[in-house]
Amino acid sequence: MYAIAGGSLPLFLIVFSDIATIMGAGNFIGHATHGFTRGISHIPFIIGEQGSKIIFALLFAGLAGRFTYNTLSDMMYDLLHRDKFSKAIVGILTLGIMMAWLGGQAKGLGYIFEQFTGINALPIILLFNAMFIIYTFMGGIVSVVWTDFIQGLIVVIFGAIFYFFALAPVHWSLSELGTKLVATAGPELWNLSKVPVNTILVNFITGCFGVLAAQCYWQRCFGAKDSKTARNAMLISGIFVIIAVSLTAFVGMTARVLNPTLDPAMAMPWLMMHYVPKVVVAFVFTLILAAAMSSADSYLNSAAVIVVNDVISPFVKEVSDAKLVSWTKIATVVLGVLASLLSIYAESIIGMFSKAYTMAGGGVVPVLIVGLLWKATSKEFTMGEKNSKITPWGARAGLIAGSIVSLTYSILWGVAVSAILTIVVSLLTKENVTVEQAKSV
Repeated sequence: MYAIAGGSLPLFLIVFSDIATIMGAGNFIGHATHGFTRGISHIPFIIGEQGSKIIFALLFAGLAGRFTYNTLSDMMYDLLHRDKFSKAIVGILTLGIMMAWLGGQAKGLGYIFEQFTGINALPIILLFNAMFIIYTFMGGIVSVVWTDFIQGLIVVIFGAIFYFFALAPVHWSLSELGTKLVATAGPELWNLSKVPVNTILVNFITGCFGVLAAQCYWQRCFGAKDSKTARNAMLISGIFVIIAVSLTAFVGMTARVLNPTLDPAMAMPWLMMHYVPKVVVAFVFTLILAAAMSSADSYLNSAAVIVVNDVISPFVKEVSDAKLVSWTKIATVVLGVLASLLSIYAESIIGMFSKAYTMAGGGVVPVLIVGLLWKATSKEFTMGEKNSKITPWGARAGLIAGSIVSLTYSILWGVAVSAILTIVVSLLTKENVTVEQAKSV
């Protein structure tokens, strides 16, 4: 129950929980900042990152909704490789995304408070991280999704009001925004043709594959009452957020048109302070605070579940459910403290996101896809049955090499290396185990 609510969550809870989780302070501040600095060239990253929810819905959510695993690593272990070391590796890689997103919430709120009050961001970051820890410690996923429901409603309503006022200086016209951005900052900020195709592709794949490895979305699907609910919830929330986050980047570009010398990290809060009516700012501040809290509790809960379920439990025998919950609460506190340090020392919000996406997406997703496509028999995947030709060593090779190559060179190379090594090493270490025998592994 603490992790997936017994696989009983209805459509409306998952939809609004997804929206509230995605539209956190990190997204509001981070994507506006990159819209300010990169202009239209940041849109491919957004399409990859947020559009991946739609890809997830169409390709993976229905599958995940059939099962009641606690984590993505759980599913890969049971269905694909049956190797506890690979399970721990997947856990560590997917943990990076949750920690980056968690750090981004506090960092985003720190920027907002600094703009509104003039107070240094550091104590604000520490304060909100403490709040995140306490908030998440008090309950599991059931607590999270019900608070997310209310906060998701706030995001939808106040978000629409904010974008209306924030884009008013360019009369809600992308054509006018582009013309003014070119005149203010140069043609390169409104011309994708000058951005190398490789850069666009890397941005798209990084965002897309990174999100496909995000525990919080798999966790929502495992918690859904059925496969259809999981798929439809991810599809609805995916369509909403790709529009909302794109608008956030356009808000950053609008801020550059209005104040080209502004600190990019302050693009969103500055525009709020100077071009949005004060009464609306109060509502929008409520929106961002609610979004940050709902996102943070989801990420912190998911991160703690990953540590206990994927990294610790495989190496400890016969642990009671009560003990696991106790460990998860301890992990919540420890990870919250680590996220505080990450949010303080990271150079930028989207920079944190990008590195985490690159590492996890380049290692985990290729192994997942190869495992699901390279089946041992034509039977459907069933909990308790390994039905993939991937071997433990094949999984380890693909996971480790993919993440390292992605960080060192490019996620495009990492994905290719991961997929190839997974297949080659699995063929070289082929197991003579039938599907029926695998049930007892």
